[in-house]
Amino acid sequence: MFAIALNQKQYKTYTLCDHKAESIVEVVPERGGLITRWSVQGEELLYMDEERFADPSLTVRGGIPILFPICGNLPDNSYTYQNREYGLKQHGFARDLPWTVRKQDQTNAASITVGLTSNDETRSLYPFDFELEFTYTLKGNGLEIFQRYTNLSGLVNSMPPESMPFSTGLHPYFWVPDKSQLRFHIPAMQYWDQRTESLQDFRGYFDPNVEEIDGIFGPLTGLGATMTDLSRNLRLCLNYSAAYSRVVFWTVRGKDYVCLEPWSAPRNAMNTGQLLTHLKPGTSCEMVVYLMATFL
Repeated sequence: MFAIALNQKQYKTYTLCDHKAESIVEVVPERGGLITRWSVQGEELLYMDEERFADPSLTVRGGIPILFPICGNLPDNSYTYQNREYGLKQHGFARDLPWTVRKQDQTNAASITVGLTSNDETRSLYPFDFELEFTYTLKGNGLEIFQRYTNLSGLVNSMPPESMPFSTGLHPYFWVPDKSQLRFHIPAMQYWDQRTESLQDFRGYFDPNVEEIDGIFGPLTGLGATMTDLSRNLRLCLNYSAAYSRVVFWTVRGKDYVCLEPWSAPRNAMNTGQLLTHLKPGTSCEMVVYLMATFL
């Protein structure tokens, strides 16, 4: 019933299948550990800009990119740690680096574990030794993204043992044929519009005629958000661990996607310290995001 296949396209692509549920997930580890496709019963759920994906010099717009060690952007793409300035571009570096396959399993579900370990390149941008492991599990109409973050500072190389500050998130691009047919439940009554720098009331939908919408919801009153696509009689549920303190909604007029993103901390947290996770040396923390597709 469950299977994993490896195909050599531009990049090695792992295809996870649940044949009974007619669900498929594709993962490209070397392109940022990226989930590039999720399909259930013939319905494509994710958007992918194939031209950007094919160009390794560009960040991907599509699939489910991983945000680490920051979410959003920093002023002048820089932050200060222990009186030294470092540079990090928007959403950090995890989505641009090659990840490696650590484990595969197709016993009770189709799952693959991919990992990313610090190196000289990451340490020049973020002075910590770390290990990330993400396990993608496909079963039925559900997709689980289990994450483990480990602070290796003091255990490898010459980095001193110190607490590791970070924020993390996911950036799903959901494919939508008609944005006017979308309805949302997000556990907050207002959001901060990052384009107009104003607080907006939320009534369950967004105006598809606005050029760009970039809103951050929080504090959150629940651990889940839903998007209902009335044109396809489809509901997507996004559930997340309590470590995720914010949900971001982003879309651009004329593009067939909306992004509903769980973030553990808001923009610029590396400078402000707001809601940053501080992981002690030699310890790990775990988070989960679970996506479910339901046909109404």
